[in-house]
Amino acid sequence: MPKQQRYKTNYPGVFFIEGTSAGGKSERIYYIVYRKHGKLIEEKAGRQFKDDMIPARASKVRTQRIEGDLPTNRERREAANQSQELWTINRLWEEYIGNRPMKGIAQDRCRFEKYIQLVWGNKEPHEILPLEVDRLRLRSLKDKAPQTVKNTLALLRRIVNFGVRKRLCQSLTFTIEMPNVNNLKTEDLNPEQLTALLEAIEQDPNIQASNFMRMVLFTGMRRGELFKLRWEDVDFDRGFIHIRWDPKGGQDQKIPLNQPARDLLQNHPRSGSAYVFPGRGGRQRVDINKQVNRIKNQAGLPKDFRALHGLRHVYASMLASSGQVDLFVLQKLLTHKSAAMTQRYAHLRDDALKQASNIAGAIIKKATNCIGNNKLDELRKNK
Repeated sequence: MPKQQRYKTNYPGVFFIEGTSAGGKSERIYYIVYRKHGKLIEEKAGRQFKDDMIPARASKVRTQRIEGDLPTNRERREAANQSQELWTINRLWEEYIGNRPMKGIAQDRCRFEKYIQLVWGNKEPHEILPLEVDRLRLRSLKDKAPQTVKNTLALLRRIVNFGVRKRLCQSLTFTIEMPNVNNLKTEDLNPEQLTALLEAIEQDPNIQASNFMRMVLFTGMRRGELFKLRWEDVDFDRGFIHIRWDPKGGQDQKIPLNQPARDLLQNHPRSGSAYVFPGRGGRQRVDINKQVNRIKNQAGLPKDFRALHGLRHVYASMLASSGQVDLFVLQKLLTHKSAAMTQRYAHLRDDALKQASNIAGAIIKKATNCIGNNKLDELRKNK
């Protein structure tokens, strides 16, 4: 306690000294004196301007600390020191985001601050109870999509698993139950819709957006893969497109450069940027939604049709329904990490196989009928 003159107030155990605020003004600094567990405690309650402290408020703080409703300053310091040593969910989160790429950080930060931090931020993973997770899941499912809830719980699991791998904390004492999600949406366009889209693409003045959509139709590439596509990744000599820079499959991939894609890229304008579809200043593009949605709307496509990912489904559906491409080849073309993702197109291939089988059956039946008719003619002649 500084050796300065103390000024009493009308409240027992409350006094103040004269100090100076950050702005250089004279400011009162209030202190409280009380006994707790037989020990005399003298500590600061707050500053006049910075903390909006007045004698009555300081007296209330004194009462709350005597009764144990508020911790003493010393107890707060000890708790803060202890929390710095404990690997709480908050602390694990800060370490987690410092050790991962920026992709998806904004969405994860929103999920963390909106759901996870409020409930478990000051807890260590082993202190989290299954009932708490169940309550969050059930409460969130009332007004949130199952995929949103699943993403939130998956983030909690990733944070804890990160801490376990780094040997910073213990693991959860239970397995998180995830909500059931049916997100295997396979979009397709009928011939009339596809024709309308191709006409809208042809008429749109934005060559970057037009060719971007054409490349999805020609190759089935993902939006993020096209954002990151560099000219050096296009091998015109060997006829391949190299998908690098952290593709979704987890490792570098390559897909064939078919003739329509080759013709498009050879005639695509180059601006001096390393990227095929550059953003502002030649840097990597991060968004093209406005431009491609304009083209989608001009074509009169359904509102729920996704202008880019939907075209990837169209590409896959066309190959699967042709009956000429098996699912293993389709998986490689789509750079799916798991065959389960490609399996959604199996029914289209089955339909094509059925059609082919029906054609074969019709041919055999026709041949059989011909043979039968010839025999019938012979019998008639013999009579």
